Amino acid sequence: MRHFGHIAPAVRKRLFYREPSVFTQDSPARLLSAALGATLYSPATRPRLADDVVKQGGRGVVSMVLCLEDSIADADVSAAEENLVRQFTDLAGRPGADLPLLFIRVRFPEQIPDLVRRLGPAVRLLSGFVLPKFTAERGLPFLEAVTAAEAAHGHRLFAMPVLESPELLYRESRVATLEGIYRAVDKYRDRVLALRLGVTDFCSSYGLRRGPDMTAYDIQVVASVIADVVNMLGRADGTGFTVTGPVWEYFRLQERMFKPQLRQSPFLEVQAAALRQTLIEHAMDGLLREISLDRANGLLGKTCIHPSHVLPVHALSVVSHEEFSDAQDILRPERGGGGVLRSAYTNKMNEVKPHRAWAERVLLRAEAFGVANEDIGFVELLAACLEE
Repeated sequence: MRHFGHIAPAVRKRLFYREPSVFTQDSPARLLSAALGATLYSPATRPRLADDVVKQGGRGVVSMVLCLEDSIADADVSAAEENLVRQFTDLAGRPGADLPLLFIRVRFPEQIPDLVRRLGPAVRLLSGFVLPKFTAERGLPFLEAVTAAEAAHGHRLFAMPVLESPELLYRESRVATLEGIYRAVDKYRDRVLALRLGVTDFCSSYGLRRGPDMTAYDIQVVASVIADVVNMLGRADGTGFTVTGPVWEYFRLQERMFKPQLRQSPFLEVQAAALRQTLIEHAMDGLLREISLDRANGLLGKTCIHPSHVLPVHALSVVSHEEFSDAQDILRPERGGGGVLRSAYTNKMNEVKPHRAWAERVLLRAEAFGVANEDIGFVELLAACLEE
């Protein structure tokens, strides 16, 4: 699989200075954690889940979570587990299908070995488990269960803890909770692919819900948690983990808004582009601002609950030609001694030592999402995907 692999090679060549890398379920964790992108959640109760997975994979989704937790009622858990096993078996019988990385969000540690056993040969399609309401006390049994299931079945399984507990939100217990989480995930570092933020649960503790024109960073009590999570768990000194962005709850983007503009006469190309930009600004302003703030605050990827969110997340994850140029300059071997240099775009100064960690992260994102050509921006990337 690869990001933007669902669009034609000729279109990718026009869009990208350096195309996204191909990766598989067995690729190094370092690349997979960066390449998760827009992780699309789906309730495990969906009767045509296998068809949904194949359809979304064909539309550019590269990671999905099939949920047995908050998205389904308590009374539906057993039926959902049976449906999951049935749908995985169906997927295993479709050789050549373009499948995303698949994770299961469980409720209890005991579900992990039970599901892996029941999946049988179809477990080869499973990349791991999402662990809810993660703290040191509650999380260690989940991590132990994932490790034991991998050892028993010989298939690599990752864990993605969700940071959403009240202990993490409340100021008086936050630091101790973060310290405990760090000890737990550090012990199982090779197992933890990414840490996911559960902002909806944070808001619920105070009876809050952000509107479509607000981002998670506008809710100060939530923004403070994100800052502390990145501070203690997202450091760039080798001790940190990939932390993914919070879910966006609104479904304001609809492809039908854009496609008529893409069918305009070539003579109206400028007018159509301007209209597309206007539609983007009005229909997705909150989502786009939140994705940009995720990046600025050290988060990579995003939890998504609607397919319309996937393309904007991926389009805004592509490295610009300017970013790539700066990162390459900073990381040249001859720059190892430090110093300051003018950027190739002649619009900023690049300080080699302070900007090194940033540059390394940019090149990792470039590997996962590619580097846009000089004249290609978000609108062009999104429009090219919608035209397919």
